[in-house]
Amino acid sequence: MADGLVIIPTFNEIENIEAIVKTVFDLKKDFHVLVVDDNSPDGTADCVIKLQKEFPERLFLEVRKEKSGLGTAYIHGFKWALKKGYEYIFEMDADFSHRPADLSRLHRACLNGADVAVGSRYKKGVNVVNWPLSRILLSYGASFYVKIITGMKVHDPTAGFVCYHRKVLETIDLDKVRFIGYAFQIEMKYRAYLKKFKIEEVSIIFTDRVSGKSKMNSAIIREAIFGVIAMKFRSIFFKKSF
Repeated sequence: MADGLVIIPTFNEIENIEAIVKTVFDLKKDFHVLVVDDNSPDGTADCVIKLQKEFPERLFLEVRKEKSGLGTAYIHGFKWALKKGYEYIFEMDADFSHRPADLSRLHRACLNGADVAVGSRYKKGVNVVNWPLSRILLSYGASFYVKIITGMKVHDPTAGFVCYHRKVLETIDLDKVRFIGYAFQIEMKYRAYLKKFKIEEVSIIFTDRVSGKSKMNSAIIREAIFGVIAMKFRSIFFKKSF
């Protein structure tokens, strides 16, 4: 069995899902893929089911009843991965904003001692393609804000391209993770940081999606801004329950 599982959460990704799955399976390293689909009305799950005939024992699908947020999709996938015995568990978007070829670089970082390997847009300047300046400023500003509030020395704490060693996910109480939007990425890194796990950033080039629609909205932004302060507060004053 492959030691690495790539979790891809989906909602209406029919334009991307077949291509991203096949690209992962074309890599030299043998990765397995788990698609966690939130009952996409566009037929994303049906496409994955057809692909499973082509990639048996490598491609897996979990369909949830409704759209319940990025964070809960990943938690679902993490628990599935731990139960199945994978050593390295990856987060990756379906829209090619993360280059599948970089999965091997994240895996290598963990093999070389990192507990959490982060595909970082900001480790070496700003490596973002096709984003408007306003979006870059929002993302980069959010990263700076998170570093100030949490104390983490992570240049890209909101990154969604990550490899976790299984011991990290076994140590973190996944049922206590609160955030469900993009702030989920911050919370997972912060919990790993508090547990003294080694977090290493791997510089990547992030390219905005070409097909499909972004899931970013104002509620997600508010969660990230106000939720980070609340998270820091809970970690200080409610350590036992955090």
